[in-house]
Amino acid sequence: MIGRHNETRATAILLAGRRDGATDPLALAHGVSHKCLVPVVGQPMLLHVIDALVANRRIGTVRVVIEDPNLLATIPALRGLLHNGRLVGVAAQPNLVDSVLAGAEGAAFPLLITTADNVMLTPDAIDEMLDGCATQGADAAVAFTRRASVLAAHPEGQRKFYTFADDGYSNCNTYWLCDRKALKAAETFRSGGQFVKHPGRIIGAFGLINLIRFRFGIGTLDQAFARFSRRFRMTISPVILTDGAVAIDVDNARSHGVASTLLDQRMSLAQAAE
Repeated sequence: MIGRHNETRATAILLAGRRDGATDPLALAHGVSHKCLVPVVGQPMLLHVIDALVANRRIGTVRVVIEDPNLLATIPALRGLLHNGRLVGVAAQPNLVDSVLAGAEGAAFPLLITTADNVMLTPDAIDEMLDGCATQGADAAVAFTRRASVLAAHPEGQRKFYTFADDGYSNCNTYWLCDRKALKAAETFRSGGQFVKHPGRIIGAFGLINLIRFRFGIGTLDQAFARFSRRFRMTISPVILTDGAVAIDVDNARSHGVASTLLDQRMSLAQAAE
C-alpha cells in the first residue's frame, strides 16, 4: 500500500443539492431553503461534514455541489475556506449523476464522494475508507457498516438494512473513485440510488439476476460486489467501516433526533478529554 505521506490527496465531492429541485420536508420544518442547511446541534448539517473532510490531511479540495453556490458564503464558518480555495462551490445539476459529473469536472482524482446529510462522518472514518480502497486495489468503492455496529451506535439508528448471507449492512453514503474511467460506475445512480428503499432500481443498475439475489439474500456482500465488478469491468469493492454511526444520515425528524443525540455525546466526550 502506498504510504500515507506520499499518496495523492483525494478531492472530496459533497452533494448538497435538493432532490428534483423540491424543498425537503425537513427543510420546511426548520424554515430553511435546503435540507443541507437544517441545523443539527447548532450548525447547518453540511458544516459537520465539511469539518470532517477538511480535518483529514488526505483530503484536498472540497467541492460542494449545490444549486446556488453563493449560499455557501452566507455561512460565516465557510468564508475562510472559500477564500483560500480549500472549499469550492459547484452548481448542482437536475439529477444525481450529472451533479457528480459536474463536481468531478476539472477535479484531481481520486474522488471521495459523500452527502451533506452524512453528519456522523469523521476524519477517522475517512482514513478507514481510504485505507480500505488502497488495500483492495479498488477502481471504485462503497462504504458500508454492519447492522450490529449501527445498532450499537444507536438502537434507532437505521430501520432498513441490505441483507446478505453473511450479515446485514447499511450504506454509509460514502463512495470512492480511483480515476475518470471509474466515473462510469456513477451511472448506477442515475435512477436515484437508495436501493434499499427502492430495490426495483437494481434491475436497471445491476441486472435482474442481481435483483433476485439481493431480494433473497443469496450470497455474501463480497460475492455481490464481485458480480458488480464483472458487470462494470472494473474492481468495485465494499469497504466495511467500524463506526456504525456513520450510517446514520439525517433524512427525517427521527434520524435528526438520533444524530443530534450522538453528536452531543461526541462533543461532550471531546470536551472531557481536553
